[in-house]
Amino acid sequence: MALFSASATAFIALLLLLLHGTSTGQEQIPNSDVDLLEFPLNLEFLEAEFFSFAAYGRGLDSIAPNLTLGGPPPVGGRRANLSPLIRDIIAQFALQEFGHLRAIQNTVRGFPRPLLNISAQSFATVINQAFGQPLQPPFDPYANDINYLIASYLIPYVGLTGYVGANPNLQSTTAKSLVAGLLGVESGQDAVIRTLLYERASLKVRPYPFTVAEFSTKISNLRNKLGKEGVKDEGLIVEPAAGAEGRISGNVLSADKDSLAYARTPEEVLRIVYGSGQANVTGGFYPRGGNGRIARSYLPS
Repeated sequence: MALFSASATAFIALLLLLLHGTSTGQEQIPNSDVDLLEFPLNLEFLEAEFFSFAAYGRGLDSIAPNLTLGGPPPVGGRRANLSPLIRDIIAQFALQEFGHLRAIQNTVRGFPRPLLNISAQSFATVINQAFGQPLQPPFDPYANDINYLIASYLIPYVGLTGYVGANPNLQSTTAKSLVAGLLGVESGQDAVIRTLLYERASLKVRPYPFTVAEFSTKISNLRNKLGKEGVKDEGLIVEPAAGAEGRISGNVLSADKDSLAYARTPEEVLRIVYGSGQANVTGGFYPRGGNGRIARSYLPS
């Protein structure tokens, strides 16, 4: 009888572990939290590789291969033609993203890096989509400071809206604490990028006839269109009625009528980063789609 009781107790303990997800320290992280913590790895991998290649000319496979968890190397990354100041900022961003990957992987199991396309052609496709026409010559994100900052405008903001969207759905203290820390730095990166672009808002992005501000508006409009959930993205210059308190056209931070950050669901994020407007149609920066249970759940088995 004692043997049966011990076996029953062990079985119940195992069942509870399976039902409630990953354990970290003394806290059980529910499976729903595990999924929401793993999903952002898709964006963190993209940021880490894009920033690292631009600043150092090499990515995770060379600098921190243990963080890739065996995923395939990215396509098209290269060192950008940056001024010393911008290169230093982007190098800081790259190393911050390495830390984000490690923090998530130390909390949940994670998954291998998905195949990423960070080629100049991939970014040019997004810009052409934003303007509704092919720009000539094709946009090159690695050509100079302004081009690279515009390309960077494409990425961290999507990730931070995903963290804002995930936060209310988290149950464990561990998950909430981690997401708060990640959101703080992702928001900071986006603020730095937007401030650097805002300083250059009226400059033409040579050789095109469009200003930096016009590029930001086109990109934000595209993300709203792909996300399909209304306005959750704003350019650097807006109509005063859409600015803070309805009183100003400068828009160095994108936020709602109460100056609160916009939130996006994983499905919205996938629609945007795939460039297809569909969470089940891969492409864009993710030729084979994202990894993890949430991203894979939208794809045909």
